Amino acid sequence: MAAFPWHARSRNYVSESEVCKLESVPLDFGDYHPLKPITVTESKTKKMNRKGSTSSTSSSSSSSMMDPLSSVLDGTDPLSLFAAAADPVTSAPPTDGARRKRDKDESSAVGSDFEPWSSKRGEILARYTTTEKLSINLYMGSEKGKVTTTGSAVSEKVRTRLEELDDLEEGSQKELLNLTQQDYMNRIEELNQSLKDAWSSDQKVKALKIVIQCSKLLSDTTVIQFYPSKFVLITDILDTFGKLVYERILSMCVDNRVSLPDNFSPESVNDTAKETCLNWFFKIASIRELIPRFYVEAAILKCNKFLSKTGISECLPRLTAMIRGIGDPLVAVYARAYLCRVGMEVAPQLKESLNKNFFDFLLTFKQIHGDTVQNQLVVQCVEIPLYLTLYSPAIDWILQCIAYHAPDVLLTEMMERCKKLGNNALLLNSVMSAFRAEFIAARSMDFIGMIKECDESGFPKHLLFRSLGLNLALADPPENDRLQILNEAWKVITKLKNPQDYINCAEVWVEYTCRHFTKREVNTVLKFLPFLDMFQKESVRVEVCKCIMESFIKHQQESTKDPVILNALLHICKTMHDSVNALTLEDEKRMLAALINGFIKMVSFGRDFEQQLSFYVEARSMFCNLEPVLVQLIHSVNQLAMETRRVMKGNHSRKTAAFVRACVAFCFITIPSLSSIFTRLNLYLHSGQVALANQCLSQADAFFKAAVSLVPEVPKMISVDGKMRPSDAFLLEFLCNFFSTLLVVPDHPEQGVLFLVRGLLNVIQDYTWEDNSDDKVRIYTNVLHLLSAMTQEAFIYHVDKVDSNDALYGGDSKFLAEINKLSETVVSQILDHLKTLGKEETLKRQSQLALYFFNTILAHGDLRNNRLNQLSVNLWNLAQKHGFADTKTMVKTLEYIKRRSKQPEMSHFTDLALRLPLQSRT
Repeated sequence: MAAFPWHARSRNYVSESEVCKLESVPLDFGDYHPLKPITVTESKTKKMNRKGSTSSTSSSSSSSMMDPLSSVLDGTDPLSLFAAAADPVTSAPPTDGARRKRDKDESSAVGSDFEPWSSKRGEILARYTTTEKLSINLYMGSEKGKVTTTGSAVSEKVRTRLEELDDLEEGSQKELLNLTQQDYMNRIEELNQSLKDAWSSDQKVKALKIVIQCSKLLSDTTVIQFYPSKFVLITDILDTFGKLVYERILSMCVDNRVSLPDNFSPESVNDTAKETCLNWFFKIASIRELIPRFYVEAAILKCNKFLSKTGISECLPRLTAMIRGIGDPLVAVYARAYLCRVGMEVAPQLKESLNKNFFDFLLTFKQIHGDTVQNQLVVQCVEIPLYLTLYSPAIDWILQCIAYHAPDVLLTEMMERCKKLGNNALLLNSVMSAFRAEFIAARSMDFIGMIKECDESGFPKHLLFRSLGLNLALADPPENDRLQILNEAWKVITKLKNPQDYINCAEVWVEYTCRHFTKREVNTVLKFLPFLDMFQKESVRVEVCKCIMESFIKHQQESTKDPVILNALLHICKTMHDSVNALTLEDEKRMLAALINGFIKMVSFGRDFEQQLSFYVEARSMFCNLEPVLVQLIHSVNQLAMETRRVMKGNHSRKTAAFVRACVAFCFITIPSLSSIFTRLNLYLHSGQVALANQCLSQADAFFKAAVSLVPEVPKMISVDGKMRPSDAFLLEFLCNFFSTLLVVPDHPEQGVLFLVRGLLNVIQDYTWEDNSDDKVRIYTNVLHLLSAMTQEAFIYHVDKVDSNDALYGGDSKFLAEINKLSETVVSQILDHLKTLGKEETLKRQSQLALYFFNTILAHGDLRNNRLNQLSVNLWNLAQKHGFADTKTMVKTLEYIKRRSKQPEMSHFTDLALRLPLQSRT
């Protein structure tokens, strides 16, 4: 094929834009709109009678507004209807309503604002652990009483069961020693399962034996630091037992399949159920030891409802008095906690017994410091501060039960009683944990006075201040007291030597400080940088820094320029950056870089652009080993230059012109230090565009020249997400963006016409492309788009206040001749490549490229030129010649040409359409 000279068609971009606009249709608000509610009209009309059918319906219509989202509210959506139909609870007969209501959580009687025991048990199990060996007694069963004659008297049956209970206490047990904590917990779980199995197999006495045996474990304090967790595990079994007994008796009350209502009276309970209930209480009353007798009866306290209306109110004071017989104060206080727990579930209105329970504890509080306890602690090598913390879960629970909806008068009385005990740090801490935050906050100075009087050796004061701070985070103290409160707390916190103790207090009081004071006080409380230095191990220190930065990025709502914050966070970011070495994983580098970049984005000095640039310069020197951070800094500086341009509305003064040149210099110096070649290419292009927008023409040329000189260094394969992939597609994308920019770049007065375009074409020509790649030709085709746009009298787009070549040359004939000469060379290169694809294995590629080049001529060429017109016809035929063309694409292209032929100045497309046949593949 001979070379064809290129003839670009003249373009009127304004008129073309008008033609290509979507047709505007005035909106009639009365018409259907997708966001309007849907009006559904249901019409019932007489149907055509089918064969054998005589039915008909009358005609009626109804109109209703239906919203598919709001229909959920009235339960008429399909899912609600389906759930209602499938759920046996909602479809059950009304007679079962009482049982459904009764099956709800019993804690609902005290309201959702009462924190249930279930939310506390996990924390107790996690906090109170031990590495010492534990022991447990397992029930082994008994052979006594298993053989009875048929028709035994009831009295014989009762006597046999009592003998079985005696047998338990006489030693039908196996003691397991040297158990780890996990082994112990597993054994307790086995006992819990054994209880359920025994009950399901109708071995009620065996179930009772298991519960008695478990209750006895609560009298053992040989590993005292584990006692709170033991209490949690054992009372879980007691709760299971209590529920099983209650449900068993309740099931005996069903008459004609109608169960008792939720608020049943004892008169409605039949004699069989009452007898069974009494039998359980008699069995429990026969337990000889105090602790298991107390716990097992407390577990079935609710069953008193079957016997009398006053049963529970009569039992609670008796059980409260029973606890006075427990000598060990730790065992006793947990027994009181269990009684309060059961009492709040079955009779929350009987607060008098709960109050009496606590006041009994206050009377015996001095036992904690008695000789018996002290000797026990010496034997177990347990310090008194640790021992006192064992009481906290129980006392906290007791006080929470008492303080729930209690009047201020009662709370004040309890506070005064605690004050009279003297060394009452343990109680004081529990009071602050259990009482309402508003009550504590209103009397903050009184509590601080009580804290001061406490003995430091027994219970650390910083824990007391932490509890006070937790309340003040929820409720505000009197305004006049706020500073004094902070000062009093701070006197104690500053003396803490242990980092964990310090941070436990600081994390609480910093919220109070943030709420009521300025950044200066907040920084004083945090002691930020000295605290970080306490972490000696580098890996731990880096993790702490990561946590701080994650929190800052997540919660900092506004940008900052505060020097204290910047100094601290720069130190943290520097710590993270300096942890990077040759062995650091790429994922870790990305995470650290993302955190540092998040910080950089949050720094803003407002209109002080010079200070902002100084910050970026400092950050570049500090974070030079993390490439994503350098990339972010380049983008930030470019953004700073564009913000300067916006403020000046494009009219730079001498000062701002010098400033944007400084920004450009920052980017030009920083980009070569990056390792990723495509990152460098894209940043050269982006920075050059910023320089051009700010009228820094020589600097823009420098960026573009650097990009041109870098293209030959692009490797054939690059790493993308850890996988090696060909680079051609990435290079093609970059070059297309580059050509779009070069349209508006004015020629350098000393470098000749189209200096950058020629230089880039020479690089593309010399670049070694893959043998099976057509990217080189696709790039040349895009170059034709650029050259065609350059021949227009006015370019399609410009950079404000920058004269492009259309203004510089003004349609000069020599300039146009240079473009046409360059275009002819490019066309020759494309046609030569098409000829090389004439082999059988490359015919499909030839077809695709021929159509691609045809579309370029169609869009940018002047088809009134005969030779160019003939070339387009030849390309059309070549695309279809060997049957590889997509018929649908060819048909749509031809339809487009026919539509264009109807437009003004496009009549020559009519003749062209006639010369473009559609060939079938056959």
